[in-house]
Amino acid sequence: MKNRNRLCRRKLGGVFYVHDSETGKQETLRTKDKATALRLLHSKNEAYQKPVLNLQIARTYLTASDSEIAKRTWQTVMNEIVLTKKNATRVRWNRAIKDKAFDLLRDCPLLETRAEHFLEALRQGTVSTNVHLRKLHNFALDMNRLPWSVLAKRRWPKIEYGEKRGITEEEHRKIVAVETNPERHSFYELCWHVGAAQSDVAASTAEDAD
Repeated sequence: MKNRNRLCRRKLGGVFYVHDSETGKQETLRTKDKATALRLLHSKNEAYQKPVLNLQIARTYLTASDSEIAKRTWQTVMNEIVLTKKNATRVRWNRAIKDKAFDLLRDCPLLETRAEHFLEALRQGTVSTNVHLRKLHNFALDMNRLPWSVLAKRRWPKIEYGEKRGITEEEHRKIVAVETNPERHSFYELCWHVGAAQSDVAASTAEDAD
């Protein structure tokens, strides 16, 4: 198994440090003694290899029961979840999975996904990214596409919606002035009259009226 860290030495001072071949990060070992540095390097590589070995063992068992599990990517999950939706909900999901932040995950195999992959996508994304990635993650777990959680619940960034406001009368007048559909025009006037959001009015039923 390939070692993740390799030993290097500063030209100035002669202090040894390790270079992480995956992240590119460097960490000083705070020693000039090569024997000590090699022991520390071995410990770091061993600590890395044990989880990797455990993952390989788990992948072998999982592949035995599901030959496709190692091939599935997050794009596979996105495609699957869209197929479970209908009408306007499917349209919203088709739009949601085009999120640029998801480009970081599309081709990433599910079994190789790490928490930092999610966190980087969330950092680059928006509130919508946070909402839909949670749903994709839960869907993958429910469908047994993932054998374990990528990111623990307490580690997900809090969903914080931006401040919302109602439109002004001037804005409302501009909207209805250019609306040529009589039904939609009346709908906008009703929303303005009762002071309700369009989505709330559209979803209202007779039982909601007091």
